[in-house]
Amino acid sequence: MKGRIKVRPYKAFFTLLSAILLLACTVTARADDARFLLKPDADDARFLLKPDAREKVCLGCHTDIADKLKDAYVHTAIKQGGDCTSCHSPHASNHGKLLAASVSKLCFTCHPDRIPAGAKSTHKPVNEGKCTLCHDPHASENPFHLLKAGNDVCFQCHKGKKKEVSTVKFKHWPVDKGCTNCHAPHGSATSDFLLKKPVPVLCLGCHKLNDPEVAKQHDYYPMQNAKCTLCHNPHGSNQPGILYDNVHPPMAARMCGQCHEGKGSATPFKLKKEGYRLCQQCHAQQVSGIMAKDRVHWPLLSKKGCITCHSPHASPQKFLLKAPMKALCGKCHPDTIARQARSKTKHKPVLEGKCVACHDPHSSNYAFLINQPAVANVPSNKQLPWATLVVDLCGTCHNYQMHSTHPVGNKVVDLRNKNTRVQCLSCHRVHGTDNKYMLHFWPITNMCVQCHKEYRR
Repeated sequence: MKGRIKVRPYKAFFTLLSAILLLACTVTARADDARFLLKPDADDARFLLKPDAREKVCLGCHTDIADKLKDAYVHTAIKQGGDCTSCHSPHASNHGKLLAASVSKLCFTCHPDRIPAGAKSTHKPVNEGKCTLCHDPHASENPFHLLKAGNDVCFQCHKGKKKEVSTVKFKHWPVDKGCTNCHAPHGSATSDFLLKKPVPVLCLGCHKLNDPEVAKQHDYYPMQNAKCTLCHNPHGSNQPGILYDNVHPPMAARMCGQCHEGKGSATPFKLKKEGYRLCQQCHAQQVSGIMAKDRVHWPLLSKKGCITCHSPHASPQKFLLKAPMKALCGKCHPDTIARQARSKTKHKPVLEGKCVACHDPHSSNYAFLINQPAVANVPSNKQLPWATLVVDLCGTCHNYQMHSTHPVGNKVVDLRNKNTRVQCLSCHRVHGTDNKYMLHFWPITNMCVQCHKEYRR
């Protein structure tokens, strides 16, 4: 009929067949899911390989892998028939090295139980599917196909720990024998820090409380439920008994009864006094000075008092802090640390975790527990005007006149609010902003016209 397009049946059939074949080839070529990983004995048929071609074809070109397979420990997938196609696609892939799937999917196809169900802690490389940071996927001279022997594989990432354990005076023998004596390398179902068992159960596997020497060292206190790592460094120390390097004097002198009720009590570990009053027994002058100021850091006035931030026994940190200062302050002030991380210009004291460069951690006469700088050249008991305080404090590190001639100080009225004065914080936010130079507004002209309105466009 006129006006109608004639469609030959055979042409429509071949068009449909071509579309189906194209789809099948696309799916096969992608090979981006673990579902495409077939059993070794099925690969010959899947890829139409010649008999026994899997090993010969690949290793004919990849001679470096052929040499590698002479190592003592060969990956099972290769050892059983040289089956390269268990992990690699011979044609095309969306993944590097022609892998049939992402490394995480690929490894977990055969090793699904590496991370325990409901794990309390997991190893970061395992979480990220970076198995090859520790293991050679083909072969190795080390058990479990590890890239390096013993602790050296751990020290690839934990370089600081390597320096620590190699330089301490008193070593913990399980560390020398191997990190996996105490740590599960993939994940732990029961403990933080990849520990195989929770503390003290793990420690009591070697250190028996009924040992007379162990009991004596702990002044015969009942230690069966104590957390050993509050006092002892499990990786080694420069102190006898592998106590942390900074030890509280009463602890070093085994004067436990100075703070605790004592081993003869029904509650031997109960503190004799609550909060800062316990510490005041020895640190009376310091506590009096703290309480004499207008603003006191709230943890000091809590039930825990000083031990909110300080360890009462031993610590690897100076001043017996429970953690590095940035991490310790960040527990209560995570927003401040997060803001600094986002800031385009980093404030050096915050970046280095030196919060006390600007703040007094105990008390202050000023808002935000700001320090009164020595450069003010005034008695410490005399309160400075806020603008003078801020300019002098910032001036301990920054000579503002080197980069700005803008007038600041207690005599310079802030045009936005005549009750305030111009000082460094009028333009900058010390913990960072999304703008350069920690400015409140960007570009700089937008900062300036907050006061100089006549220049607004």
